[in-house]
Amino acid sequence: MNPSNQRLIYRKNLDANTTSGLCNNYLQANLITLPKQYAFEFLLFCQRNPKSCPLIDVLEAGNVTPTIADADIRTDIPKYRVYENGVFSKEVLDICDVWEDDFVSFLIGCSFTFEKALKRAGIRMLHQEQNKVVPMFKTNIPCVKAGIFEGNMVVSMRALKQEEVMIATKITEQFKTSHGIPIHIGKPEEIGITNIHAPDYGESVIFDEKERLPVFWPCGVTPQNVCLHAKPTIMMSHAPGHMLITDRKEEYNSF
Repeated sequence: MNPSNQRLIYRKNLDANTTSGLCNNYLQANLITLPKQYAFEFLLFCQRNPKSCPLIDVLEAGNVTPTIADADIRTDIPKYRVYENGVFSKEVLDICDVWEDDFVSFLIGCSFTFEKALKRAGIRMLHQEQNKVVPMFKTNIPCVKAGIFEGNMVVSMRALKQEEVMIATKITEQFKTSHGIPIHIGKPEEIGITNIHAPDYGESVIFDEKERLPVFWPCGVTPQNVCLHAKPTIMMSHAPGHMLITDRKEEYNSF
């Protein structure tokens, strides 16, 4: 399936599953939409926290079509979340009903983009094999504050064999717009994760802890965690694990 056809499926509400593993080699993006009054401070937050929030596109107020996809950001993501005053309000299939002309949208790179490259190197993506949304965790790693936006990083986790970690690091280093190299390897308690089988977002993945290490990448769900502290009047985002699939291809070197 090419990105355009896949987005059309979401626009028609024919599917609402995770986008992990879809449209290989095409950049996937997290979405954050805020009223214009918060846009400058959030832009600063992204610039100060590029590992968690690698910006790939910013839409002007009221615009719904990104430069990196012939898409409508209000309808072409499988599932969205709406937050009001920092509190999760609802999960919906589109955000047309809440859209306002002063909304500014930010597209942030996603680690789903590099998963095909890892698989080509022979590294298994267990969450895909188990038909799960990749597990994501809140951490004790602080982000750099910008205005009202502050809080800790969220990470995504993939369980790898010891000999795969260096290969995965070399591959993902090339995907700087998709979070780049891991932020932490092994020992989840060191970054504030008390139970590796109880993610804050996504779903738990089964793996043998004697054979595999949890490897953590910065995650574009971080702004949703930060929103709990910032409490903007309204914020829309993708549902964790459900991205905008763009028309931009990502090239990389195999190892």
